[in-house]
Amino acid sequence: MSDTPRLHRAGTTLLERARDLRPLIEREAERAEADGKLTAPVVDALHDAGLFGGWVPAPLGGAELSPTELLAVFETLTYADPSTGWVVMATSLENGTAGAYLGEDAVERIFKGPRMPLIAGQGTRTGVAVPENGGHRLTGQWSFASGMYHAQYAHSAAVVEGTDEVRIFITPIEDVKMLGNWDVLGLRATGSIDYTIDGAFVPESQSHDFALDEPLRGGAIFRLGLLDQALICHSGWALGIGRRLLDELAGYAAARSGRPGQLAGSDAFHTGFARAEAKFRAASALIRETWDGVERTLDEGGRLSVRQETMVRLALNHITATVTEVAAFVYASGGTTALRDGLIQRLFRDAQAGAAHILSGPQALRECGRELAGLAQGERWVVLGLEG
Repeated sequence: MSDTPRLHRAGTTLLERARDLRPLIEREAERAEADGKLTAPVVDALHDAGLFGGWVPAPLGGAELSPTELLAVFETLTYADPSTGWVVMATSLENGTAGAYLGEDAVERIFKGPRMPLIAGQGTRTGVAVPENGGHRLTGQWSFASGMYHAQYAHSAAVVEGTDEVRIFITPIEDVKMLGNWDVLGLRATGSIDYTIDGAFVPESQSHDFALDEPLRGGAIFRLGLLDQALICHSGWALGIGRRLLDELAGYAAARSGRPGQLAGSDAFHTGFARAEAKFRAASALIRETWDGVERTLDEGGRLSVRQETMVRLALNHITATVTEVAAFVYASGGTTALRDGLIQRLFRDAQAGAAHILSGPQALRECGRELAGLAQGERWVVLGLEG
C-alpha cells in the first residue's frame, strides 16, 4: 500500500487566496459581464494566486488539489462571481489533465515559464483527427470554450478517422479561429465562444485518449479519468452559486425589515426560505458525502465502483436541479430588485445557464435511476451512459 499513489493535499493556501480575491472579483464582475470575458485585473490576480495551477500535477509545480479541496476552491470563487468560478474550474481541469496525461515532449513545451499555461476548449462535441506521421491533422468546430479569450492553448475532442477512438488534442491558440458568438442569457463573462481549427498538425505527445485514467505524472485524482474529474468542477460551482443566491435574498429581506408589506414580515416568505435552505443544504450534503467517499477510495488505492460512479453523477444532477429551484424562489421573492439589472438578476440568469450543461442533463439522471434500481447488472459507466 505504501507504493499506491495517494491524493495530494495542499488546498489551504489556495483556498485562502481564493477568499482574498473576492473583493476584486466582485468589483470587476459588472464590467466582465459587459465585456463578455473576465477582466485583465482578475485574470492576472488568478494567475498570481496560482489558481490556474490548482489541478496541475505536483511534479509540474502545480498544487494538485484533492477533490474536496477543489470543491472548496470552486465554491469560493463562484460565490464571488459565477462566471469567474466557471472559467477557473474549466481551465484548471484542462490544465491538470494535460499535465497528467500528455507526453513528455508536450509537457516540456507547455508547462514552462513563470506562469501556468491557461488551456481552454471543449471536450464533448468532436472534430476529426486524421493520422499523420508523428501525430494527427485536426479539423472541427467546437462550442462553449469557457475562458478561451485568456488561453494560450486549446483543448479539443476529436474522433480519430477510421476508428471509434476519441482523443483530446492540445493545440496552440494560434491554430484557433475564434468565432466570438457568445450572446447568451447567463454566464456572460465566461466568454464561452465557439471556435474552429482547420487542419492543424498536433504532435503525438500533445494528445491523449479521452478515456485515459492512468496518469503519466501526478497522483490518485487522475485515476478518475477526465469525465469524473469534470463532475468535481460543476459540483463545486453549484455549491457556490446556490449559497450566494440564498445569502443575497436574506440580505435583501433584512435590509427592508420594518417596512409595511415587506418580505421580512411575510409568513409565506419565511416558510419558503426555510424550504429553500433545507433543500440546498441537503443537496450540498450529498455532494460532500459522495466526494468524501471518493477520496477514501482513492487514498486506499482503489477505483470507483459502479455505484460510486452513479452517485457522483446523481449528486451533481440533484444539486443542479435544486439550485434552479432556489434561483426561481430567490428571483420571485426579489420583486422589482430582481427584475432590474443587478446581482440577484445576474445570479438567476447564471443559474439557468449553468443548469443547461450536458453533465447535469436528463440522460445521466435516467441512467442513475436504472442503476440504483438494480436494472444495470454487469454494466459500467461510459461517459454519461451505462454499457454492458
